[in-house]
Amino acid sequence: MIEVLVLIFGAILVNNFVLVRFLGICPFLGVSRQVDTALGMGFAVTFVMGIASGITYGVQKVLEYYHVEVLQTLVFILVIAVLVQFVEIVIKKVSPPLYQALGIYLPLITTNCAVLGVALLNYNSNYNFILSVIHGIAAALGFTLGIVLFAGIRERMASAPIPKALQGFPIALLTAGLMSIAFLGFSGLNLTGFFEYFAKFDWNTYQAYLVNLFN
Repeated sequence: MIEVLVLIFGAILVNNFVLVRFLGICPFLGVSRQVDTALGMGFAVTFVMGIASGITYGVQKVLEYYHVEVLQTLVFILVIAVLVQFVEIVIKKVSPPLYQALGIYLPLITTNCAVLGVALLNYNSNYNFILSVIHGIAAALGFTLGIVLFAGIRERMASAPIPKALQGFPIALLTAGLMSIAFLGFSGLNLTGFFEYFAKFDWNTYQAYLVNLFN
């Protein structure tokens, strides 16, 4: 259980794909002008990453069985492309405004290095099927957290007195850099020790300590 929690919080905070690993920058900058649009992109990426992590695990086993591991990247991209096409069809049918707002960045999920990156990291880290799916979803949630926070800041900056030379992408890049520095602060967290401490935490002992402290 602790291993799973460390994997989840590590992918969301410590190894955030967009702000720490710097993967998926294209949609991060292109679809972050409004929170609603950023949230829609986050949900789309979460679905694709979660499903792709599970499917690519099985595909990798097939490639290893036939000793054609050299086709790994090509096959992974094909799997991701099929999933993105499915997501695009669903969003276009269910929410045309969101489909229009996402624009070209929705099909670009196919070439989003974060999606391919999580599939390759699952393989390189020797995760089993369950851990691969969990890692994929957690990484996507980290991506969603980053892009939604960034979109919220950009919405506020729209009415801020920003110098003309910094308006547009310059201030966006500066903001993204500051957010990255903030998330890099999580790199010193000992998540294993943190969760092990709470796993062994005895509430009764703590209550007795408080009673003795204030009596």
